[in-house]
Amino acid sequence: MKPSVSTMCCAMALVEISERMSEMTEATDPWDAPVVPPEVVSIDVGRQLFVDDYLIETTDCERTYHMPEKYTGNPVLKPETALELNEGGNAATVSKGGGVWWVPAEQVFKMWYEAGWIGTICLATSRDGIHWERPEFDVNPGTNQVLPPDVVPDSWSVVPDWDAVDPEQRYKMFLRGPDMYSPAPSRRYQRFCMTSPDGIHWGNRVNTGDCGDRSTLFYNPFRKKWVFSLRAYDGARSRRYWEADDFLEGAKWEDGEPRKWVAADELDLPDPEIGMKASLYNLDAVAYESLMLGMFEIHRGPENGDAEKTGLPKITELNFAYSRDGFHWHRPDRRAHIPAERRDVWDRGYVQSVSSICTVRGDKLWIYYTGFQGDATKRGPEWLSNGMYDRGATGVAFLRRDGFASMDAGPEAATLTTHPVRFSGQHLFVNADVPDGSLQVEVINEDGHPIEPFTLAQSVPFKRDDTCQHMTWKSGADLSVLKGNPVRFRFAMTNGSLFAFWVSCAENGRSDGYVAGGGPGYTGMTDTVGCGALEAELNIR
Repeated sequence: MKPSVSTMCCAMALVEISERMSEMTEATDPWDAPVVPPEVVSIDVGRQLFVDDYLIETTDCERTYHMPEKYTGNPVLKPETALELNEGGNAATVSKGGGVWWVPAEQVFKMWYEAGWIGTICLATSRDGIHWERPEFDVNPGTNQVLPPDVVPDSWSVVPDWDAVDPEQRYKMFLRGPDMYSPAPSRRYQRFCMTSPDGIHWGNRVNTGDCGDRSTLFYNPFRKKWVFSLRAYDGARSRRYWEADDFLEGAKWEDGEPRKWVAADELDLPDPEIGMKASLYNLDAVAYESLMLGMFEIHRGPENGDAEKTGLPKITELNFAYSRDGFHWHRPDRRAHIPAERRDVWDRGYVQSVSSICTVRGDKLWIYYTGFQGDATKRGPEWLSNGMYDRGATGVAFLRRDGFASMDAGPEAATLTTHPVRFSGQHLFVNADVPDGSLQVEVINEDGHPIEPFTLAQSVPFKRDDTCQHMTWKSGADLSVLKGNPVRFRFAMTNGSLFAFWVSCAENGRSDGYVAGGGPGYTGMTDTVGCGALEAELNIR
């Protein structure tokens, strides 16, 4: 059967995108000058978000940054089994860097999580992301343990590699053991990478270079690099950067080689009650649509010794970050997007991100995170059983799809004009909320004149709330005649919010951007189904 015209169009666009990304990887070191928009921005990859001014030439809209809402039924996974309750130690079901990933071949979510604090790693599955099952595996019969028994986790990440050529390397794990605090001296100072065909049975162990605790891993598909986010201490907790083309072969850094990277700064304010200078505890990242989405875990105190005296968790909170290259990060909104509750509930403190950051569920993002309640009755110097690391669990928060930032207009008409852009698709889509207003769009040339028939007068007004809306013109023409040409889009809006736009090569609205941890309807790490994911999500519910 011959592929459809739209399928061939998308395939050709992706080949072109791959070639451009390869050229960038060869020509650009990630620590060169921060990314600035080129004269003409290619928008073939992903929905185009308004988290920064990268795509905006002029506007009189107002930008608003939005906050996720925590699920009222949290936590979705809490300690119940013997491994999780961890008798004699601290109870925990914390995903840490394990992540929550949609596995298209099995049509389930999988969560790798730490069972018991510094205990082992287990795997849970779910059809809906709320109710989790614990399948039994042969690694430790009668349990859902997947970590080999001779390994103790402290800091670790699991990231699927859907494009892996070798089926034995479909899943990647980076693990750092707990050093001198390890309950088994023979397992101290473990630093290695492993791979797995199924996320259950792990092999191909390769020793890595040295790193501090809470070091993590992510994949940057824009540069085709495996990135190790390494804990460092440069006067305060901070991060160092190491990247590799090959996950196993590239993990062998020497002391001093990982590059100084990111840290907290003066805009990360101290906790008013603790009064300690903030520091960067961890940085997880994932590809989302046209950029890298990061979570900065900001530590606000107290230090470990002071927390041990109370048996209560230290305060860490999560802050969204955005990057166009995976190295330079933009954090325009320094609020705690996933805050510690600072009261006697499951996420009182020590709030941490997971490696997938979020899953994409129809018109929402599901942001998984972990927290600790602590136990004030368990105080003292015994690190593995001190209450500050007790009663850890995993929960979820919700945000509108692409809903990190919106460009807003009131009753008076406001406009937003993009920088010159180039595309190979033909269908314009938006994510916008305008039920009490109107959104229209025109295409303008390099001289600033509207291009017939794509004028504002011909634009069919959009007056609803939709995360995947096809914008059209009265003539019925599509944008195919403008392929490859530099043009600008000018959006005109009243009483509404614009979250994203993109030009798709298919009428289903596929963005060919990245979908973080994935979700129902998606067949891999990119969006090839567009608005069809909305229907897939309804079927899950």
